[in-house]
Parts: sequence; C-alpha cells; structure tokens
Amino acid sequence: MTKNELKDFLDEKVVQYNNPKFIETDPIQIPHLFALKEDIEIAGFLTATIAWGNRKMIINNSLKLMNLMGNTPYDFVMSHEDHHLEKLQNFVHRTFNSQDAVTFIKALQNIYNNHHGLEAVFAKNQQAFTMQESISQFKKVFFEIEHLNRTMKHISDPNAGSAAKRINMFLRWMCRKDNTGVDFGIWKSINPAALSCPLDVHSGNVARKLNLLTRKQNDAKALLELDTNLRELDINDPSKYDFALFGLGVFEGF
Repeated sequence: MTKNELKDFLDEKVVQYNNPKFIETDPIQIPHLFALKEDIEIAGFLTATIAWGNRKMIINNSLKLMNLMGNTPYDFVMSHEDHHLEKLQNFVHRTFNSQDAVTFIKALQNIYNNHHGLEAVFAKNQQAFTMQESISQFKKVFFEIEHLNRTMKHISDPNAGSAAKRINMFLRWMCRKDNTGVDFGIWKSINPAALSCPLDVHSGNVARKLNLLTRKQNDAKALLELDTNLRELDINDPSKYDFALFGLGVFEGF
C-alpha cells in the first residue's frame, strides 16, 4: 500500500473499532463505571496497571479491586485508614499482589495530597510529541513513599527501555477525546498529539505486517519508530491508531 492507501485503510479501521461496542470487551469499561473525574482516573490507572494477560481476567480482577474499595476509589484512596487496607490482603492479579495494591493506594494518596493529582504529575514533564520522559518522572514521584523494590516493576520506565504499554494506554484513555464515548478526554492539560500508541504483541505484530515497524522487540526504540510513522498519518491524534492495530490483531487475526 502507498502511504495514502495505508492511512485510508487504518482510518477506516479506527472508525470500525473506536465506538461504544469496543467498551464491552475492553478493560476501559471499568473507569466507565464512574462519573467523578478522580474516580475515573484512579479506576483507570489501577485497571491499566493490571492490564496484562487474559482480558476477561483483567476485567474481573479490576471489578474485584473496585469492589474492595467500596466502588468509590477516590474516597478510598483519600480517606482510608490502615485497617481498611486489610480488605486488600487477598487481592492478586498474576504478579501484582496485595502488598503492591496497598503501596499503590498509599502512593496515589500521596500524589493527590502533595502533587495535585495524577493529571498534574503527568502534565508537568510533557513534551511536544512524547510523554515518555513524563512517564519516567511519574515513576519517581509515585515511588517517593516507602515501598518494596518488587512493587516498582509494576510501573514501566521508558528511560530504562520499556515501551510502557499500560501507562500509554491509560494516558490515551484520559487525554484523547474521541467524541464516540470510548476515550474520556478529561485531562485537558495534555495535548493528544503527545500521546503514543500502546505497543503490545498485537499492535506490534500488525504494525510490522503493515511496515510501520521493523524492530523485532516491543521496547522503547520500537515505540519511537512506530510513533514516528503514525505521526506521519495523523500528527494531531496518533494514538487513535491503537484501535486499528489492536482491532486488526485481536478481532481479525490480521
């Protein structure tokens, strides 16, 4: 395909998948349960954190985590006392366990109490066409509280070579306004042009078949390559192509 043909093809796939039906089978349904901005972003962040593995398991465990927080995630984060955290003692999603969950709740409380919330932390270090330095700095802020070393693996660092798929997905949810009711667009201080397509096995494999990506590993270098090529198709909203690449891979076996 020529570049124009590729753009037309992927734009059609974005329209096909970037609609409310997408929510039914995707972890983004969890933050869609809430109306308050802080509930949406905390539910979204925690859901994105455990968004690896079987999608049904991700959704079920995210729902369980919301239930353990009384289905009021912001209030739980801000108002919990130590005995409330005992509710999390049996929570586990793959390698994310109850100790990790407790640390995440405490780290989020610190961010809202001392750093003006998640949006402010991510917005502080944003750059014109990338959020990767912002993600790296976010990790430093997040773990400025007391924590176990093992918990740090649950937030990726692009400066350490990671594609940071789950945080890039979370940022897409929060910052991108799609006018179809899927992505929220509730973070106004971050330009969608700075967002990256979440790079995972599905989007990576499809991108390679479409010659959008040549690097074999799904790492930070691959993300930069994919970002560069997707921005040639739409410099203002490159992360929208996540719907096309992911949809082609998961739903069409492209």
